[in-house]
Amino acid sequence: MRLVLASNNAKKLAELKALFAALPLDIVTQGSLGVAEAEEPHHTFIENALAKARHAAQATGGAAIADDSGLCVDALGGSPGVASAHFASVELPASDRESQRGVQDAANNALLLQRLQGATDRRAKFVSTLVALRSADDPEPLVAVGRWQGEILEAPRGAGGFGYDPLMFIPALATSVAELDAATKNAYSHRALAAQQMIALVRSAWHLG
Repeated sequence: MRLVLASNNAKKLAELKALFAALPLDIVTQGSLGVAEAEEPHHTFIENALAKARHAAQATGGAAIADDSGLCVDALGGSPGVASAHFASVELPASDRESQRGVQDAANNALLLQRLQGATDRRAKFVSTLVALRSADDPEPLVAVGRWQGEILEAPRGAGGFGYDPLMFIPALATSVAELDAATKNAYSHRALAAQQMIALVRSAWHLG
């Protein structure tokens, strides 16, 4: 079964393919099918994920899955939240956004450190909300949420991952997310937790796997 990922993020695609390897799914990005990214006007992860999944399903005429995820920092009232990917204002060409993602990530991390300068409460969580639809008008969206607790470091550590991974320290693993190998990250991450829930939902509701 083909499942269209409502994203053009190659690293996110790789993570989800690994996480859903147990299911008979061919996951492809919407960009590979010529589908533009959807608007994300909402204030919550679940609303944005649903909007993106519906957009991809409508454009491709089939099943789609969307992940709306981000970093929620306690001392910032949950910010950057749904604005995590574009926390800092950076002028990038829309047609070349993916290749310039590293520039945006660096700016986001710098702004986060600036906002937390002098803060003693550095607790934070990565949140991933997955929404899967069989079609654009599917009345029963499958919804899974994963949360990964950590703390924001005072300086980046590690060269792996993407986004805020170099700043997110996981006390239970005594390391930053960017210092984890892919297999370990895929075993513990917020997206892994959401994927585990989604796999169970797909098996029971869609009768796959």
